[in-house]
Amino acid sequence: MSTSIIGAAVGRVDGKLKTTGAARYAIDHPLDNVAYGAGVFSTIANGKIVRIDTAEAEKMPGVIDILHHGNADQLYRPAGQFEHSRASEARPPFEDDGVYYYGQFIAVVVANTLEQAQDAATRVKVTYAEEKPLVHLEDAPAPTGEPVANYSRGDAEAAFESAPIKIDETYITPVETHNPMEMHGTIAAWDGDKVTLYETTQGVVNHQQVMSEVLGLPLENVRVISPFCGSGFGGKLFPWPHSMVAALAARRVKRPVKVYVPRSMMFTTVGHRPYTKQRMRLGATADGKLVSIQHDVLSTTSKVDTYVEHCTSSTPMLYTCPNVKAVQHLVPLNVGTPTPMRGPGTVPGIFPLESAMDELAIRLNMDPLELRLRNYAEKDESLNLPFSGKHLREAYQIGAERFGWSKRNPKVASMRDGGLVLGWGMSTATWHAGRGGATVRVRLNADGTARASSATQDIGTGTYTVIAQVVSDKTGIPLNKIEVVLGDSSLPPGPTSGGSTATASVMPAVAGATNSVVNTLISIAQRTQGSPFYVKETQGGDPPSLKMTKGFIHAADKAPESGVPFHEILAMRRLSGIDGEAKTGPSEEMHKFSGHSFGSHFCEVTWDPGIARLRVSRWVTVMDAGRIINRKTATNQILGGVVMGIGMALLEETLYDPRNGKPLNNNYGDYLVSTNADVPAMECIFVEYPDLNLNEYGARGVGEIGLAGVASAITMAVYHATGVRVRKLPVRIEDLLGHV
Repeated sequence: MSTSIIGAAVGRVDGKLKTTGAARYAIDHPLDNVAYGAGVFSTIANGKIVRIDTAEAEKMPGVIDILHHGNADQLYRPAGQFEHSRASEARPPFEDDGVYYYGQFIAVVVANTLEQAQDAATRVKVTYAEEKPLVHLEDAPAPTGEPVANYSRGDAEAAFESAPIKIDETYITPVETHNPMEMHGTIAAWDGDKVTLYETTQGVVNHQQVMSEVLGLPLENVRVISPFCGSGFGGKLFPWPHSMVAALAARRVKRPVKVYVPRSMMFTTVGHRPYTKQRMRLGATADGKLVSIQHDVLSTTSKVDTYVEHCTSSTPMLYTCPNVKAVQHLVPLNVGTPTPMRGPGTVPGIFPLESAMDELAIRLNMDPLELRLRNYAEKDESLNLPFSGKHLREAYQIGAERFGWSKRNPKVASMRDGGLVLGWGMSTATWHAGRGGATVRVRLNADGTARASSATQDIGTGTYTVIAQVVSDKTGIPLNKIEVVLGDSSLPPGPTSGGSTATASVMPAVAGATNSVVNTLISIAQRTQGSPFYVKETQGGDPPSLKMTKGFIHAADKAPESGVPFHEILAMRRLSGIDGEAKTGPSEEMHKFSGHSFGSHFCEVTWDPGIARLRVSRWVTVMDAGRIINRKTATNQILGGVVMGIGMALLEETLYDPRNGKPLNNNYGDYLVSTNADVPAMECIFVEYPDLNLNEYGARGVGEIGLAGVASAITMAVYHATGVRVRKLPVRIEDLLGHV
């Protein structure tokens, strides 16, 4: 049995801080003389501000100042692609008198207390020149511009027309809104011409870059601190207007200012997954071989930003097919700018593909798993490259065996458990495997501890723990003696936590920095008098081969305990500590491969026709995601994705009032998310094959893939139980009532 720290089910090294309440999140930081900013948000979705009357609000107790487009200092637009920085909205707050969506920041009231600021914000009177908003895709004219995605191989249209078996259906995914427990918030504090921002962010380095551009400051004059993030699911990847508003207000009133976004406004001004309408056409032979795939997508964006939910990204590579066409167009609406949400693009994009595959299997009277195996892609046909690692067949096989798939009766409503009708479904999951750049510094201290630091962040996924595991693996120092410092832009630059790339990106730099500091330590051991490994330069010959294990420096051919604890070597040299640093970038080897993770989902639903109740009752997921670094946190990520997928399939939908663009269900009472009552018996299995093309540990990310394919597996199970094919999410009881 392996005793390696890599792959073990390790508890979070930051767990004690979180469970005792000692972990400080964005607006928890204690600063002196803090003022509070409360936003004034637009109550229309389209038009112009004619007048902002602040007279009554200014007289309210505790009010310090009120900022709006008529009096606020200028903010610049971020450089965006020209500087490789990214803001969530290209238009900064208070830029002009235009209103482009309901809930837009149009003013901020700064007061001595939060209650005073909120009260005064209700007294700001705004007069608008209102125009009719466009908030639903169905009401918008057909797009006329160039597609934002356009892939083609072969002749998909001709192949479809001549195919003996055809599927031609349209599938809809609604607007979903991120609902992390920690709401968006910022504390901005100025010191002369320098500003410190205490943020909840998934990317401290990008946040620093964007804020320096928007505020017109040198990069070194902006510091972003985010030691803990109460999750983000993509919504905290890029800076939102409230961060800029806090910085503006703090500079104006010469006090730290705290601004947070109320839960209701998190449905408007900090992003969402956009609405998609997707037509999927599959053409196949009578024996189930795909001859044509056509994927046509309409997705929504805002009037001020071009956000693309890349729904066609997986379509050309998931199955073998000679003729594929995938096209996507954008439709701008008077809603806030969309933003990535867990599994962006792939998750809504795989729903119609996997649903159509199930419909094709039914048409062919074929097991849906067998259909997928008959169209198994041995290489990425969209890039004509081999996969860097693909063991999806094994994931299918293990999942089917563990779930008991061979016992499935394909006839609708044929499987029972007492008075409950059982429905079984399955689906394929995929997500791209990527790696970016990172810099990490590792220090060995004279007190026997180690410290690793980087300006990446831990958004709740376990980055603190993974970094500590790598340092421990390279040195043998126990986890409780390793300090990991993250979430501060003054540290060596680190990656954004998004796209399931943070772990794969940061691990090579952690390993490189640790190797560097260990090599320095070995050199010290060889050159320090009193060390048992000391070699006089005048003696000549090669120094003894040394290594570091279990915290000891020792001869490579001897047991660790035969050597010397590393801190004693430092003491011999009277050193407080030594540092190693490494900077790594994307894997050059990956250019030769198509990098993806894969997986399979198997699920059971129960349908009670007597009371029209639908529940997900059992779930098995098998993932081919490279080497697993921390089995506990990786399992948590996959199953957390499945839980979100249950919400996507059965519960979540943001509804807009067509009159003014207001989200009608902008609260936890009316916007439904999965809770413990919705979570079934769940099992996650990993098929572990290290992807050494990506990094030396062979690790891929696992944050996104758990959600991919979940909704289609559920709708397949719903059909199996009820005979109702749901193509518009979420599944509603109303869809099933006719089949009670």
